[in-house]
Amino acid sequence: MGEEEKVKLLGTWYSPVVLRAKIALRLKSVDYDYVEEDLFGSKSELLLKSNPVYKKVPVLIHNSKPVCESLNIVEYIDETWSSSGPSILPSHPHDRALARFWSAFVDDKWFPALMTAVVTKSEDAKAKGMEEMEEGLLQLEDAFISLSKGKSFFGGETIGFMDICLGSFLVFFKAREKLKKEKILDELKTPSLYRWANRFLSDEMVKNVVPEIDRVAKFIEKFEVRAQSVAPKS
Repeated sequence: MGEEEKVKLLGTWYSPVVLRAKIALRLKSVDYDYVEEDLFGSKSELLLKSNPVYKKVPVLIHNSKPVCESLNIVEYIDETWSSSGPSILPSHPHDRALARFWSAFVDDKWFPALMTAVVTKSEDAKAKGMEEMEEGLLQLEDAFISLSKGKSFFGGETIGFMDICLGSFLVFFKAREKLKKEKILDELKTPSLYRWANRFLSDEMVKNVVPEIDRVAKFIEKFEVRAQSVAPKS
């Protein structure tokens, strides 16, 4: 890595949103230094200095300049190393707008519903969260059919912006399936998403970057105990 291209990523090994940055960096063949943060302990001075507003990972530091928020980082990587590897965002403005729309849907509506279903103590809230999560997956099934245009990924022939956004949660799905024996992606209800998920996780750009499912399952077990101990009952 040359003097003009110093790249550092602050993250946690288990985080789906940190995985987004890792996949984007791999797609663009960018060498970088990785710094593991302890979000449950003492956050590093570098993290607090680099992201003073949210104090969260991931943070990409490129030539001493920090870039925060996972999808913002993915866009930055795509634009900065535009000549390396396939484009992550679609080339057409309307296709880019659709990719951003569905990515916002995943982060702002779908994933919060899943988290409610996972960590809440209230059975009513849990059932409502599960219903919203499953309804969201049906909408994402339709989105995949529309955006992929019959090809392998949301981004077409290669992994793109929306693939990275939703695909970053797939190891979490697999880990919960192993831990709780519950399927989040159902082959009968969302067949296109189910096949897409298998393609995504077996892709060379992804499979060597994602954390081990068994290790994530153990982390989830500890996290849910911690989260439920502080979650409100209603």
